[in-house]
Amino acid sequence: MSASIIDGKEMAKQTRIQLKKEITKLLEAGKKAPGLTVILVGEDPASQIYVRNKEKFAKRVGIVSDVIRLPKETKQEELLELIQSLNENNDVHGILVQMPLPKHMDEAEVLRTIDEKKDVDGFHVMNAGKLFIGQEALEACTPKGIIKLIESTGVPIEGKHAVVVGRSNIVGKPVAMMLLSRNATVTMCHSRTKDLAGMVKQADIVVAAVGRANLITKDMVKDGAIVIDVGMNRVDEKLYGDVEFEGVKEVASHITPVPGGVGPMTISMLLSNTLEAYKRYGQ
Repeated sequence: MSASIIDGKEMAKQTRIQLKKEITKLLEAGKKAPGLTVILVGEDPASQIYVRNKEKFAKRVGIVSDVIRLPKETKQEELLELIQSLNENNDVHGILVQMPLPKHMDEAEVLRTIDEKKDVDGFHVMNAGKLFIGQEALEACTPKGIIKLIESTGVPIEGKHAVVVGRSNIVGKPVAMMLLSRNATVTMCHSRTKDLAGMVKQADIVVAAVGRANLITKDMVKDGAIVIDVGMNRVDEKLYGDVEFEGVKEVASHITPVPGGVGPMTISMLLSNTLEAYKRYGQ
């Protein structure tokens, strides 16, 4: 048996096509376009690439995209004032502050300052809290994309045993909550988990999001499991996921590649959240 490859690039493309159709209808009805503002502080090379891609795809679907680039010496007070002004701007429906921030800035305070209704990254404590208690919220982009990828297999999540490897606030914790809300039985594993292999072996759905190249191997995966690889690990100029792809694809039923799996979905979910914020709060 060889696993079906879950094509995140194609799914992301189809999501963008649907978003463009929806936004075109809004514009034809005489409504203004959704607006997304991204703030980039400093010159982190990876962040600059991410921001350029966000800007490019936002414009393609009809979202008005604005990128504000600030020097790394910017004072935190200046950044917070800028965010407050965007909170009050009715043409801005989504605000994203690109992480990481310079070391002199408090990321938690910056995220708290963003209006939760414009928090299209889904990181505000109110949105995270609403997710935890099962209320409607803007959901973190990568976990939201992961759920879409799992659902694309046609295999129901309800009743399945999902094992999430990694407990970050960005991926592990929110995706666990999303799986739980869909009636999966969820086990969370992390660096202190004893017998990780034994835990993962029980899973119908594996989400690997720990940041260690090839951590999940063939012998750890149950026959027929769905395997979602969130890892992006650069080793000797090559990119590896958290899953040893060539081995695991021989036993899994469905698997995401790296690159081309989870990554492309993240930006598409950001655009989806921007339209969602616009429809809920900003027309």
